[in-house]
Amino acid sequence: MKILVGMSGGVDSSVTALLLKQQGHEVIGATMAIWGDRGVKEQLKDKLPKTHGACFGPDEKEDIENARKIAEEIGIPFYVFDCAKQYEEIVLDNFKKEYLSGHTPNPCIWCNSLIKFDVLPRLARANGIDFDKFATGHYARIEEKDGRFILKRGANPKKDQSYFLYRLKQEQLAQIYLPLGNKTKDEIREIASKNGLSVAEKPDSQDFYYGDYNELLGVKEKEGNIVDLDGKILGTHKGIWNYTIGQRKGVGVSSTEPLYVLELRKDTNEVVIGPKDKTMKDTLSASNLNWIIEPTSQEFRAKAKIRSTQQPVDVSVKLDNDEIIVKFDDMQKSIAIGQSVVLYDGELVLGGGIISKI
Repeated sequence: MKILVGMSGGVDSSVTALLLKQQGHEVIGATMAIWGDRGVKEQLKDKLPKTHGACFGPDEKEDIENARKIAEEIGIPFYVFDCAKQYEEIVLDNFKKEYLSGHTPNPCIWCNSLIKFDVLPRLARANGIDFDKFATGHYARIEEKDGRFILKRGANPKKDQSYFLYRLKQEQLAQIYLPLGNKTKDEIREIASKNGLSVAEKPDSQDFYYGDYNELLGVKEKEGNIVDLDGKILGTHKGIWNYTIGQRKGVGVSSTEPLYVLELRKDTNEVVIGPKDKTMKDTLSASNLNWIIEPTSQEFRAKAKIRSTQQPVDVSVKLDNDEIIVKFDDMQKSIAIGQSVVLYDGELVLGGGIISKI
């Protein structure tokens, strides 16, 4: 089989390419360039650590060269495709819009469904590269059942990345191959080490951007009030986009008890803070839905995640036109508008949506 592998220069995608090559497949490496010509101040670049731990940044060229080097070590052809324009229009524009609205977006989810698993393979084909499957180093599993492709959690709960892939469509799932779905991170590093790959001990990426988000937003300060739940002014802020739901450190208000960010109000330009118990909620609404397995009833039981590192928890789900109302059996901390809620039935990913109301 001829397989195109999306390579980032990290250990997961590198081992993916290696394993497929060892299995006898014809493997081609491909990397997407997303930084573009936006540039960066030299003094900022000098402060960056050698491994910045992010997938989007001005030293992208180093990651691309790492991926190229790995492709040479494995003995496969390697291509770089410029996806910067699409990344800016799809991922960054959404990121800016959501943050300036007081929401907390997840750019990795949009990047996966609309750039990595869509624009990148389409650009490869447009440039004359023919392939049967597109593979990545994600820890999740795809299977075909009754003529439909299903997405399953990674076998290792600690490394499961299905949360980031819930927006994939059937036509995308049909062409994707995820060789690492049944493996652990330790196994992957051991394979890399035994085969002499130079990225065997390379740290994982931790965020999509290494710096201050204000560098991406490009907006002027907008002073407003920090208030409590009764509307009492406790301090001032320089922009609601500098805060996230559940944040405690750096709130900027002195108090005898810890105070947490509870709400970001765009209309009044207010940051609402309060005690920890007020961060706990049990119901949310989500829109912009994507179903991998269509619901068969208007109300059903499932498990859900509201963040990638969370283990799925029990919920009741109700379909309401183009939205879902999700009620958790137990209170959840710091549910944030703009994040995704992903629904599961055991190992199966049912689908999910963008949190629109709490």
